[in-house]
Amino acid sequence: MAKRSPTFYVFHGTDEFSCCAAVHSLREQMGDPSMAELNTAVIDGKQATAAGVLAAASAMPFLSDKRLVIVEGMLTWLARKGGGKTAKTEVTALVEGLPDLPDFARVVFVEPGTLSAQNAVLKLAMTAPGGFHKAFNPPRDPSRWIVQQSQTEYDTGIEPAAALALAQVVGDDLRAADSELAKLAAYVDHQRAITQADVALLTPYVAEADVFEMVDALGRRDGAAAVQLLHRLLEDDDPLRLFGMIVRQFRLLLQAREFLNDGGAPNQIGSAIGVHPYVGEKLAAQVRSFTLAQLERIYHVLLETDLGIKTGKVEGVLALDLLIAGVSQ
Repeated sequence: MAKRSPTFYVFHGTDEFSCCAAVHSLREQMGDPSMAELNTAVIDGKQATAAGVLAAASAMPFLSDKRLVIVEGMLTWLARKGGGKTAKTEVTALVEGLPDLPDFARVVFVEPGTLSAQNAVLKLAMTAPGGFHKAFNPPRDPSRWIVQQSQTEYDTGIEPAAALALAQVVGDDLRAADSELAKLAAYVDHQRAITQADVALLTPYVAEADVFEMVDALGRRDGAAAVQLLHRLLEDDDPLRLFGMIVRQFRLLLQAREFLNDGGAPNQIGSAIGVHPYVGEKLAAQVRSFTLAQLERIYHVLLETDLGIKTGKVEGVLALDLLIAGVSQ
C-alpha cells in the first residue's frame, strides 16, 4: 500500500532561506505553472481563521490534482501572549480539522521562529498520518553548507579556504551566502573552483576579515600598521560600518577573554560565544595579546568614540584615527 502524502505541513525555525526553499519545492510539485497559480493561495496568518484555512484547502482543485495553501505565521500568532480564548478556539479548530483534509490538500504553515514543542498543531504534525513537520535552523558549520550549495545549486566547486572565508563574513545568513555564491559562480563561469582570492575580490563583506588583521596589529601595539590597514579599508567602506565591525571584533575578544579567564579551553571559544569554529580559532590566537583589563579599557574607548560620532563632536574618519592611536598606546 502506497504511503499517504502529507496534507498539512509545519515549517518553522530561524533559517528563513532554507524554509523558503522548501516552500518553493512544494510549489514546483504543483505541476504546470499556469494551473498551479490558480490552485495556490497565500494567507496572512494574522488575519486568517481556522475555518478559512480549512475551507481554502478543501475546495476542489481546478484542472489539477492538488490545492496548495500557504499560511504565513498563523501558529506563532495564535501562540502569542494575549491571544486568549479566541486563539485557543482557533487552535482547537485546526487540530480537529486538519486530519480530515482531503487527499488533494496541501496546507503549509510557515512560521518565522522555532515553535514550542508543546504547540498543539506541531504535535499533531508529528503524530497524525497526514502531517509533516520540519525545523529549519542555521547549520552548525556554514562552510560545509556553502561547499554543498555551490556544488548542487551552481555546479561549481569552491576551495575549502574560500568557503571558510565566506562563512566567516556572512555567518549563518544563508541568503547572503547564496547571493555571494551566485555572483562568484558567474565570475568563474562555472569553469573552475572558487578561490579565496575570488571571495576577497568580489565579496563586500570581506572587509570584516581585514578587521582581524587590523586588530592583530593593535595587539602587537603596531599603531602604524593598524592605521595603514584602517585607511585601506576606508577606501572601500563607510566609516560608521567599519566602526561597527571594530566594535563587534572587540566585543568578541572580550567574551573570549572572559571565557578563558573562567577556565574555558581555547578550542571551545567558538561554541561558547556562538561563532563559527574558524572564527573561534582566530579569536583564540588573537586574544592572547590582550588582558581582560586592556579589553575593558578598549571597550570604554569604543563607547566614548561612539558617543562622539553620534553627537557630532568628531567626524567619522578622524574618530577612527584617534581610536587607533588611543588603543595602540
